Amino acid sequence: MNEVPVKDVVWRCKSWSDLGREELYGLLRLRSEVFVVEQDCAYQDLDDKDKVGLHVWMERAGEPAEQGGEVLATTRLLPAGVSYAGEVSIGRVVTAQSVRGGGWGRELMRRSLDEVCGFWPEVPIRISAQQYLEVFYASFGFTTVGEPYLEDGIPHVAMTRPAGPA
Repeated sequence: MNEVPVKDVVWRCKSWSDLGREELYGLLRLRSEVFVVEQDCAYQDLDDKDKVGLHVWMERAGEPAEQGGEVLATTRLLPAGVSYAGEVSIGRVVTAQSVRGGGWGRELMRRSLDEVCGFWPEVPIRISAQQYLEVFYASFGFTTVGEPYLEDGIPHVAMTRPAGPA
């Protein structure tokens, strides 16, 4: 594993209209590397929802994504009414294989929840979580609702969390 020290990363959060070409490319590249190639899951990643969401990501310090630097982790935050009628969505949660196991997924979720609470403080959150990560998301206050289901051939569960700080 290629462990990245905390001081060697930069966190960003931008709307679609504020993303540069290289930043967008870095986010989409990481999503494709993990979801399509690593997890062998053919699905329509480009679903027009990126255009209305916020994008949270971590990149190596000194290698800004806007200049083609490496994106190491990312999420997509969507306002209520886009994926779910009355709930904000956190989705496209992904960390690069090279930095897994170093706590970056936990930090990514913490920062994503902070952004959700800053932009939509009164709105509950819903996620579609890969079932094997159910305990991980529960540690952030998410509870499972309903039965497991297959999404793109992978077992998932719906999970919700009330509005408020992480």
